[in-house]
Amino acid sequence: MTVFNWCRRLVLSICVSAALAGCASEGVQGDPVQVVLLGGQSNMVGAGNYDEIDEQTRARIEAVSERVFYSLDPGPVRQLTYTPNKPSEKYQFTKRFGPEIMIGVTLAEAYPDEEFLLVKTAHGGTALYGAWNPDWSAEKAEEVENTKLKRTTPFYAKHIAHAKKALAYLKRSGKAHEIVGVAWMQGENDAAKEVSSRSYAANLKNLISSYRRDMEAPEMVFVAGQINSHYGRFAEGPEMVRGAMLEVEAQDKNVAIVRTRADAPWTGFPKHDDQVHYNTQGQLNLGTALGEKLVALLNAQ
Repeated sequence: MTVFNWCRRLVLSICVSAALAGCASEGVQGDPVQVVLLGGQSNMVGAGNYDEIDEQTRARIEAVSERVFYSLDPGPVRQLTYTPNKPSEKYQFTKRFGPEIMIGVTLAEAYPDEEFLLVKTAHGGTALYGAWNPDWSAEKAEEVENTKLKRTTPFYAKHIAHAKKALAYLKRSGKAHEIVGVAWMQGENDAAKEVSSRSYAANLKNLISSYRRDMEAPEMVFVAGQINSHYGRFAEGPEMVRGAMLEVEAQDKNVAIVRTRADAPWTGFPKHDDQVHYNTQGQLNLGTALGEKLVALLNAQ
């Protein structure tokens, strides 16, 4: 994509050359950008290897790349692609991606005349009871989180701040926007402890209502992937959290949950050898499933 087209598509307020310096002065352009917020823990962060994506899927990504944009907290708005990383102890590849890739493709293919912006804040090993709680407190974070960063960072507030920064960027660029939904992949760490497992349904309802309130989108749809990891000292936790997700779905017509198998083999959503994190195909499948749920809910509104 050329700099000129990038500027024209997003109507950037800050142009990269004198020749394009006036590109943001034309006011609001066309239909509003459709904004989806992405949040959660490690399976939202993603451990897919972009180099392993097949040619057909890459072609689909490239075909929508001029209409789908992405901001990973605290990064800038850019075209949808992988996140550069240094090799880690677990994963030696450097081009990591999460469900955002296929969420973006699925939405763009379903709505070929729309532009999309995905705004993601995610951090591994965080609990909705603690770090992600909209009613964050140091006491609750201390109760369930295991690092200083997770005990001292209110991730929900961080996501809202990130989203509003991205929306301000669109406004400066002359683009209108519409908040259409949230995609959520989280709950594994809540399932590891009794206090967070038993309160997950109430906390999830609070999360959804808080997103709708703070983003001023009372009918905003919410989709989530059902957890299926097993770790921690509370054996009943995973099934409690899985059930809590379905309970919330049954009570809210604008909520949809992607069902998963509770145990190996991880049919439909394959994992790495750690049996926790979705691999490349697992992430592609998860993103597609979340995207399809978003499309179904949006079409029903």
